[in-house]
This record gives sequence, C-alpha cells and structure tokens, in this order.
Amino acid sequence: MKSAFRSAICTALEFSLRSLNPNPYRKTLVLLPRYVVVFPAKPSHFTSMASSESGSHAPPSPTVLNLERQFEEFRHQLDDSGNLRERIRSIALEIESATRLMQSSLLLIHQSGPIPEVLEKAKGQIGVLKELYNKLAEIILECPGQYYRYHGDWRSETQTVVSLLAFMHWLETEGLLLHAEAEEKLGLKSSEFGLDTEDYLIGICFMSNDLPRYVVNRVTAGDYDCPRKVLKFLTDLHAAFRMLNLRNDFLRKKFDGMKYDLRRVEEVYYDVKIRGLATTGNTTGEQGDGGQS
Repeated sequence: MKSAFRSAICTALEFSLRSLNPNPYRKTLVLLPRYVVVFPAKPSHFTSMASSESGSHAPPSPTVLNLERQFEEFRHQLDDSGNLRERIRSIALEIESATRLMQSSLLLIHQSGPIPEVLEKAKGQIGVLKELYNKLAEIILECPGQYYRYHGDWRSETQTVVSLLAFMHWLETEGLLLHAEAEEKLGLKSSEFGLDTEDYLIGICFMSNDLPRYVVNRVTAGDYDCPRKVLKFLTDLHAAFRMLNLRNDFLRKKFDGMKYDLRRVEEVYYDVKIRGLATTGNTTGEQGDGGQS
C-alpha cells in the first residue's frame, strides 16, 4: 500500500510539472520528500521499575554516605599534605642556595688560595643554614611522627651540607667531623629533629670525592706532604666504613666509590715518594689499603 501511495504522488507531481513547464523536453530535477515513519518506543520494564523503586526524592544509602565521608577526609588530608610539602620545599630551596654559596667559596681551596681566608668566607653560611634548619624543624614538629614521610624533600640538600661541613672540618683539624658535631653545627636535636644517620654517611662519602682533586692541586702548589695526610685519613675512614653491613643501595655505591678515591690518593703519594719529594714525617699511611678486597 505504501508503494501505491508513493506512485500516485509521483504521477501527480509529474503532471503538474508538465503543465507548468513550457519545454517538455528539458529535464527537471525533482526532489521528493523523504517519509520517515517513527514508531513509538516500547516502555522499558527495567527503567520503569528502577524509577518507581528509587524515586527522585529517595535518600542515599548508608554505603554511599560512608564512601563520600571517607573521600572527603582524604581530600582534606591530601590538601594539608600538599601545603606542608610546599612549605618544606621552599625552605629546601633556600638551603640549596646557601649551599651553592658555600661551594663557590670552597672552590678557591683548589686554586691554592689561603685556607684561613677561604674557610672564613665559607663559614659565613653556617649561620644561615642553622636558621633554615630550625625553620624546617618547626614545620615538621607540627605533624609528629611524620619525619620520614617528608624526609625526601630535603634529603639530598642535607647530604651536600654534611659533605661541605666535613671537608671544612678536615681542612682545619685533619680529622673526621662526627655525627654529633654535624648536628651541633646545624642546630639539630636527635630527640626532635635530628640528622639522619644515612644522610651523614652519604655526606662523608661525598666529602671523600673532593680529596683526590685537593691532593693533586696541593702537590702542584708544592705541598708534598699533603698526600700522606690525606692517605692516612682516607685509610682510617675506609676501614671504619668496612665495619658497617651495607646493602646494595645508594650508600653502598658511594662507599665503593671511596675505594677508588683512596687508590687515586695512593698513586699520587707513591709518585711523590718515588721522586724523593715526600717530606719526613709520620708514615702510618704509607701502607694504603693493601688489605682491601
């Protein structure tokens, strides 16, 4: 019946067009309307059941309320933690800036500069670092028991600070900066906000990396007794580190690097001694690390 209805409409349109068109031989494009039949959708039993059961004004279930309450607490915790990290990171950047100034001052040591003057200029940043660490301690004390949660935000800066303080201490005393002495210089307290043991050890390893360069430059400047002093210090330090049961982590890698620093200093010392340039003095460091594996 649909095809017959369409044929009747096409015939009527063609007749009307022929009567209106004076030239029956010219082709005329005729656009026929497209008929679309839309059938009413069948009611969904599931939709009707769900709408009738839930209702637009039905209260949420206890499970949904507990879920929303929990994640609302998580949101506040993450916001507070993010704000705290931003405060810690801003102080860590200031510590890094003071450390760079200290490093630039100590570089004059390798250029045969006067040691007392170089140390005096570098020591000017210790007071700044002490004040910054006090501010950092105040922030951490606001959240008791969270020290190691945020420890990574200032860890690398602290390791660098320890290495510089230890190098300066050796230039003055030719001895090792102890853990308690490093905490005292930075104004830290072990019971509240102290210096992490691993950070201290890694900082000491960083300090040993600077000694071979220092030895070479001192020998070039005519200080032929410097290799013997550094060799004795590194030998004792290396022996002390071997007492520790180190795992395969970053500290272990830095300790392995200390062995190569010791060998480089040994080479310089033996070269000076063979050439007859070594001065007469304590020779306890001449054996080097002959017993090392």
